[in-house]
Amino acid sequence: MPIAARAKRRLFVLAAAGLTAVAVSACDATSGPVAASPSEEPQHAVTVIGSGEVQGTPDTLNVNASIEFISPDVTGAMNQTSDRQNAIIQALVDAGVDRKDINTSQVSLQPQFTGGGDNPQTIVGYRASNSIDIKIRQLDAASQALALIVSSGGDATRINNVNYSIEDDSELIRDARGRAFEDAKDRAEQYAQLSGMNLGKVVSISESAGRQPPVPYRGDQEMAMAAPVPLEPGQQTVGFSVTVVWELA
Repeated sequence: MPIAARAKRRLFVLAAAGLTAVAVSACDATSGPVAASPSEEPQHAVTVIGSGEVQGTPDTLNVNASIEFISPDVTGAMNQTSDRQNAIIQALVDAGVDRKDINTSQVSLQPQFTGGGDNPQTIVGYRASNSIDIKIRQLDAASQALALIVSSGGDATRINNVNYSIEDDSELIRDARGRAFEDAKDRAEQYAQLSGMNLGKVVSISESAGRQPPVPYRGDQEMAMAAPVPLEPGQQTVGFSVTVVWELA
């Protein structure tokens, strides 16, 4: 075959191969996965805060009581405190309080000093204290239980605080949450109506609890009396605040 013919044939083969490569390359570029377009945020939305509250009757009285003694020596202070606290615990258990509802919350022992200024301070004694938390579930016997604590501990008794609580408030929480959402929805529907639009689907929800903390009652050694202490459980409020975003269409 003449040289010129062979050259033309080779040029044709190379050109055809180039076209094939271009075609394959173009096919690869378009056959891969296509990236999904980001979801569009609603053009119109309304953000509303709703609130809901329910009330319940407390069923538990929580008491923090302590025994405190000062003695010239460490052993005397600790022993007197422990003996008196044991007497209180045993009296409560005998009165029907479950032992698992009594727990130690604090034990402390501190030296007591005298002197000051230019005079060196000297240890003259030791102050020991032992605190317990008590859950009293029989509210009709709560006053007698407090009186029992004071009479068993004597002058060393300290009633630090007393407050009522609701042991299981899960149903109250559900009711308060439902009321908060309905309140938010009512507000959102009103805003949609005022703006001439319709309320769409919910975009987001966030909540915050608004429980009313129990108000503690603080007492002191002046409560050392045998007579029952007047107590009233009253009502406690469980509340929620919810922030909801709705689409407007």
